[in-house]
Amino acid sequence: MYNLLCINVLQNLLFCVPKAAVLHGKSVGFATQNSRFRNVKTQLSLFKRIIFTKSKMFFGIFLEREKENQLAR
Repeated sequence: MYNLLCINVLQNLLFCVPKAAVLHGKSVGFATQNSRFRNVKTQLSLFKRIIFTKSKMFFGIFLEREKENQLAR
């Protein structure tokens, strides 16, 4: 559930690209949107792998330091 929430947040952040106030035609707007959608889908797996791998690594380091601090007391 947490992973799906993070992926959803990433997708929302990546899709929040401001559009031009006036488009010359619907086809231009849809073409821009489709290309942005393809770019996001290809990058999403990379972002997911980086974020979840790094968070697990940092969480492991955090736990080790907490244990060291508790032993030092």
